[in-house]
Amino acid sequence: MFVCEMMKSEHLNNLSPANLRLLIRQKDPRIKTTTGLANGYQQANVVVLPNQLADDFHAFCRSNPAPLPLLYRSQSGETSSPPLAQHADIRTDISQYCVYEDGRLVKTVSSLQTYSDAHRSPPGQQAERPGSWSDMVCFYLGCSFGFEGRLKEAGVPVRNVEQGKNVSMYRTAVPCVPAGAFSCPLVVTMRPVPAALLDAAVKVTHLNPLAHGAPVHIGDPALLGIQDLSRPDYGDAVELQPGDVTVFWACGVTAIEAILSSKPPLAFSHSPGCMFLTDIPDSPTSTITPPTEAKPHPELTPLCFQVSQNPLLYSLVSQGTVAKIRQLEVMIGEDPGERGIRALFVQDELLRSCLALSHSSSVAITTGFPTHYMHSPPDETDGPPGAIAMATMLLSLGKQVTMVTDRRALEMNRAIIDEAVRTGVLKAAIPLVTFEDGGPDAARHFLCHHGDPNKPRFDHLVAIERSGRAADGNYYNMRAVNIKHLVDPVDDLFIAAKHIPGIGTTGIGDGGNELGMGKVKEKVQSLMPKGGLIACEVPADHAVTAGVSNWGGYAVACGLYLLHTCPAHLRYLRKGLGLEPVTSTEQLQDWTTNLPSVEKEESFLSTLVQFGIRSGKTGHLAMEVDGLTFHPTHSDMITRLLEVTRGGRGAF
Repeated sequence: MFVCEMMKSEHLNNLSPANLRLLIRQKDPRIKTTTGLANGYQQANVVVLPNQLADDFHAFCRSNPAPLPLLYRSQSGETSSPPLAQHADIRTDISQYCVYEDGRLVKTVSSLQTYSDAHRSPPGQQAERPGSWSDMVCFYLGCSFGFEGRLKEAGVPVRNVEQGKNVSMYRTAVPCVPAGAFSCPLVVTMRPVPAALLDAAVKVTHLNPLAHGAPVHIGDPALLGIQDLSRPDYGDAVELQPGDVTVFWACGVTAIEAILSSKPPLAFSHSPGCMFLTDIPDSPTSTITPPTEAKPHPELTPLCFQVSQNPLLYSLVSQGTVAKIRQLEVMIGEDPGERGIRALFVQDELLRSCLALSHSSSVAITTGFPTHYMHSPPDETDGPPGAIAMATMLLSLGKQVTMVTDRRALEMNRAIIDEAVRTGVLKAAIPLVTFEDGGPDAARHFLCHHGDPNKPRFDHLVAIERSGRAADGNYYNMRAVNIKHLVDPVDDLFIAAKHIPGIGTTGIGDGGNELGMGKVKEKVQSLMPKGGLIACEVPADHAVTAGVSNWGGYAVACGLYLLHTCPAHLRYLRKGLGLEPVTSTEQLQDWTTNLPSVEKEESFLSTLVQFGIRSGKTGHLAMEVDGLTFHPTHSDMITRLLEVTRGGRGAF
């Protein structure tokens, strides 16, 4: 008794999990939720289900490892949890329980002991009726409260603890992977994090997969189907401070949604925020590790990058994959044509573009630079190969792809695509469309169904070696010749996209006069030959510069491959749901065959030459791009890009 009184006089934050469990068992009124308690130890969500549903729920946990990291599954009727805590009784060691009958929450109670005793049969009759405690199985699932102490140690504020509130929990529009009787939406917790501390928060939580691991979404709640942060489905509304970003982790309350949807005759759970406190340290070296979560490794540590502003979206990618994509970016910045393109370089534009495309579902690609205005056709060989390389990879990743071209070149480009299919460069024809000036609303109607900005047809536009509008409204080649009469106003699509939420843009160029290079306009004007006249005025969200624009297209294709073989990025894309942390061998083989290759690019360049398309710098009708012969310059670049890409796949 003296020990209990001593514990009651001591601050709760200083007590061990065992002592806190004892206070909970004694119904200490100070313990309403366990947020902020037992720092340094795992906390657990608890679900108690009839034995006949146990195997299905076990499979459900394995299929959805981020929301449901399984710490321990009890035997039927077992009240203790030896791997997690000594001298524990799951019927008494949680401050509040929920009781469900036929999938309905019927009441909350402070103990399950009396509830389970009430289901015992009188002496002389069958020992237990169906639905009694001996027929129940307990599942202990990791909880994000287990990493809150580590966040504080890393200098990341935990707003719900600061405000004395339970964490905010929301039901999303994201469906979990079903298993047996269980199927329900993902539930997430939200913690506001200052933008400057996002990487720290991601790193700390990634190191604890037992407590849901790294975030599954950072940015606009509406992208998860959450419409009102002030009305959480569970827990309390937590106030954001200036500079905070909403960060969402998968949540074990997903298990409660599973109970509600599967409607078992009897089930129990912890009340949200009232966790079971374990004696297990919240360390990545814990002996309990979910089999579907990757073990922490420095190169696997995710980094956080902003992908878009409207809507606000960040993405995660491992350090190792970032390093590889940065290698690609430096490589394509080589300047054998001595145009001075290095002056326009901005680090991570390639990475951010690839991330944005990875999150996209429908992409429109445009190319075409009619620099040879004295010839028919006037187009050059730089641009189309890079466009087709990107389209091929995007299609293999399940994206919809549309090509946008000038009206004057429509039939020629259809014939080129058909020939690419015939020669095996493309597996199937890509839809080809035009955009011509049709009034002030033409671009919005082109980009959106019925012109409704809430219903965009595309979520990303890519321009590669596409002639871009200069400040005076004209279009110039590198010799400062006006070629406006050969160019349709595709720039209007990029301008309109700025005002339509959910449509991102990428521009790829090698001189500064290409569509999208308006993002680096000042550098072009001051550093590139004739830059004051030819500089493109129209910006893109991401401006990828390369020694030859085709190389930028090849690098995007390689970057997308690297992202989709990156466990940290795939986990984030999938919201931590699904059995496989990496893709299947069959899918990987498909992506590998859809990377650019020397053979495919040589074949496609040959097709362009057959159609009379010329090298940009020299005007030669030959196997060259921008005055550089395919062998060895372009073939060597493709080989080196592939060495970085495929050589890096297994390492991370």
